[in-house]
Amino acid sequence: MIARRLFRGLAAAALAAAALAGCSPKAGSPAGDTPKEITFSILSAENQASMQPLWQPLLDDMSAQIGVKVKPYFSSNYTSQIEAMRFKQVQVGWFSALPALDAVERADGEVLGRVIDAGGDATYKSVIIVRKGSGITLDKVLACGQKYNFGIGDPQSTSGTLAPMAYLFTPKGIDPTKCFKAVRSASHQANSFSVANGVLDVATNNTVGIVFFNREKPELGAKIETIWTSPPLPESSIVARKDLDPAVKEKMRQFFLTYGTGTGPVADKQRTVLKNLAYGGFRPADNSYLDPVREMQASEALAEAKRGGDPAKTAAAQAAFEKIHAAAEAKRAKEPDAS
Repeated sequence: MIARRLFRGLAAAALAAAALAGCSPKAGSPAGDTPKEITFSILSAENQASMQPLWQPLLDDMSAQIGVKVKPYFSSNYTSQIEAMRFKQVQVGWFSALPALDAVERADGEVLGRVIDAGGDATYKSVIIVRKGSGITLDKVLACGQKYNFGIGDPQSTSGTLAPMAYLFTPKGIDPTKCFKAVRSASHQANSFSVANGVLDVATNNTVGIVFFNREKPELGAKIETIWTSPPLPESSIVARKDLDPAVKEKMRQFFLTYGTGTGPVADKQRTVLKNLAYGGFRPADNSYLDPVREMQASEALAEAKRGGDPAKTAAAQAAFEKIHAAAEAKRAKEPDAS
């Protein structure tokens, strides 16, 4: 897919190896054994200094409820987060949608539940941002001409890369490397800073990332405006290794599903923790929750096959897309209000 080919030069494998080298020894135990400690991975793309104070209260509450100490592992990129789970350096983690799918398919993971953001269900979306007052419109962006410097997300980012490719650029036959003057891959926060400061003309982001940026840097957030918004995307998921002790895994599932749902001072405190994370809570989910991501990937693969002009590859990609699309449509029809 274009979204993956754009960034082969990032040497993701080397980044993952470097991240893992600094990771503490695995805290898990053989399947069926209660672990003495669980390591919970969190993407710190926005920066660890700001993320740890937001997550630590939730991890402390989790430790108390499940009876096992839970410690954080802040990964610097999606690839290292997936590899840490694959090599059993972490047992559970908060994953955005595309990395969650990779963790399920490559790191022996399974979805325990999903996040809903503070705005409610189906509000998490990819966006394209520009500097306010720049005069840059979506039509001007799509006209290409190698006029603008463009910031895209991590190759493994659903909102930063996969969604804008699948929903905006690929349907219009646009290859960002040919459309823009330059294309740079960075975190959502870095792209926000660059647009606000005029370093980048256009960049991808997401609705939750914008909330965080406006809260942390309101003077810079006021300099950004959105010119494109995607359809709703799957929110982040809580993913655990399949070989985590089933009893602990179920306690953890129940922790998330009940967190911030009660009444009284404890529940009020939990809701404050969630609010600081820009989350509204957690809902039940399994691996099928990631079907929309599979659908976007299949759409991208089909578009690339068509560009390649090989009839056999195109037919195979078409069949794969139709199968995934039909399954996703059937699920949506059965669960129109799934939340």
